[in-house]
Amino acid sequence: MRVLMTGGYGCIGSWAAKQLVESGQDVWILDLKEDTHRLDLLLDDEQKSRVRFVPGDVSDARVVRSAVETTGATHLLHLAGLQTPTCRANPILGATVNVIGTLAVFEAAVALKGQVERVVYASSAAVHGPTEAGRAGAIGDEVRLAPLTHYGAFKVCNELNARVYWLDQGVTSVGLRPWTVYGVGRDFGMTSEPTKAIKSVAAGRPYAITYGGLQDLQYVGDIAAIFLKTLTAPYQGADAFNIRGAVEPIEAFVAALHEVAPESKPLVTHGTRQLPIAPDLDDARLDAAFGPLPRTPLVEGVRETYRRFVALRDQGRLDLSDLG
Repeated sequence: MRVLMTGGYGCIGSWAAKQLVESGQDVWILDLKEDTHRLDLLLDDEQKSRVRFVPGDVSDARVVRSAVETTGATHLLHLAGLQTPTCRANPILGATVNVIGTLAVFEAAVALKGQVERVVYASSAAVHGPTEAGRAGAIGDEVRLAPLTHYGAFKVCNELNARVYWLDQGVTSVGLRPWTVYGVGRDFGMTSEPTKAIKSVAAGRPYAITYGGLQDLQYVGDIAAIFLKTLTAPYQGADAFNIRGAVEPIEAFVAALHEVAPESKPLVTHGTRQLPIAPDLDDARLDAAFGPLPRTPLVEGVRETYRRFVALRDQGRLDLSDLG
């Protein structure tokens, strides 16, 4: 298997690169620039040398096709995208990267159909709007999608286009919808605040999580493993799936942090605002198609994240620039 990733220098991409390298796979990352600051947290120099950089803009279809062709990639892991704050501030730029970039990846898969076996791409729980009033229980994959952000709308568009590529061209693809992903390397985006709280405690600094309510907290190592599992497991078609982690109130996350690091008690606070994305999502279809799925318990995920941050602190490598 030869894997070309877009957005591979992001949080999930860096963890996916780590797991691919550890399993002996060939890895290339297509991006505008080589930025290994997250990979530096996870891989040693020898391991990083096995993650090769391909310069290019994901929204340029000719560049994407050339990258797929020259690397001989058999599997495309498409993680590139601009997140909610950027899409809100500049919807046209957001659409260019998130929608046109996704079309470019699928066009490459069509053009090199004999070479490319599968596309796996990052959708988002943001395709869902808030939970409807009076609704009880977890929400499945196939409900009406009603996002409240440009970012969520772009992800809905990608899911629909992926289905058309299967119907018209027979391109097999899997879209995955992460929610609050936490772990080392999660330093940007609306739901990065739990990770920043853990990092702040490791640094001995206070941190206020600005929101509250129910969260779906997903350990990044699990999410990367799920992306890679859907990249290789037997499957044909085109579908998008919810991912479910630990669905807990933000108080449970803070309590887990208190258990792992008692010194966090006076340092970490949180708000009460519920984020406008349904937090209780059902992943039964994903589990049926690709399970069993890795599910790190919340306390264990927080403990491992804290342990890694403390180790980085002790090595003088804990980057606090994302904390403001």
